[in-house]
Amino acid sequence: MSKIKIRGHDIFIDIQSELEEFEWYRAKWSHNKLIAASPFRYDRSPSFFVLLEENGDYPAGSWSDSGAYDDEWKSGGIVKLLSFLRNETYEETQEYLLSKYSESSNNGDIILILPRLQMDAFKRVLHHDIIERQASPYLTKRGISREVQAEAKVGKSRHHGFVAIPWHSPDGRLSNVKYRATQGKTFFYERNARPIRELVFGADLYNRSYDDLIICEAEIDALSWRVAGYNAVAVGGVSFTQQQTDIIRRLPFSRLIVAGDNDKAGARFNAQVVQALQGRDLAVIQWRKCSFKDANDILVNRGIGGLVEAYEDALDLSTLNLPHIRMSHSIR
Repeated sequence: MSKIKIRGHDIFIDIQSELEEFEWYRAKWSHNKLIAASPFRYDRSPSFFVLLEENGDYPAGSWSDSGAYDDEWKSGGIVKLLSFLRNETYEETQEYLLSKYSESSNNGDIILILPRLQMDAFKRVLHHDIIERQASPYLTKRGISREVQAEAKVGKSRHHGFVAIPWHSPDGRLSNVKYRATQGKTFFYERNARPIRELVFGADLYNRSYDDLIICEAEIDALSWRVAGYNAVAVGGVSFTQQQTDIIRRLPFSRLIVAGDNDKAGARFNAQVVQALQGRDLAVIQWRKCSFKDANDILVNRGIGGLVEAYEDALDLSTLNLPHIRMSHSIR
């Protein structure tokens, strides 16, 4: 366990355990360092490292990417890294870590982290004109049709080199925007907007003509399923919160098909969704027959037919033995 300061509190975090929740390409673990290909770029060489223990002036969790495209993602700390890996805002990752590790210190003393008292539904109103509606060549290259992009109101970002992917409340109000880099994998969200943990991407696009609903982690995967003609939503990360559960429950689907990524984090996501929605008709996408990492990977490499095959191979919950996963709750 390593001491990390979060919002003025010294929290002891198992950094290696947190990093082991995710897949690393060409990973080499030692007692004090992880060396691997960069998670921020389409990298094939071990050009990235994370300190698992404090080293001089560098606290545990410090990382560096020698091939970074810009200074913003050249180095940082464990919270920034985990926020990227978990596909959530920096503040949401802080809350995750505080919730998980703040129960006690290394000497057994109780640490009480008080929740935030302010609970505004929207920190500020977002206007649709912050996004210039037009198809993204980046998404088109990844197989997302112009029609699906238009339906999701994807657009050009005012930030150079990023595509704007809007998140709406079920009633259609613009609640947040994810800015996804067109070079590399980095992203950020609109500041002071409604947290992603309180939203479900695509809930406002539900087509009542279809009985099934596919739920996945990332927006681009939901858009990929929509290219294949399916109802699909995303939660934006590897956690499934109570607010997202409530939104999903109100959608008029007959069967929910759970489609987390083809990795350890995706398997845990599947288990979280299954646990939260027990009692509904559920099925889970199976990845045993392929090496693709997610729905968009299938779309790019095998086309719509590959997604149709994955959908048809989904197994009903009664045939599966998923691990028990505790629901994720964020500090309020």
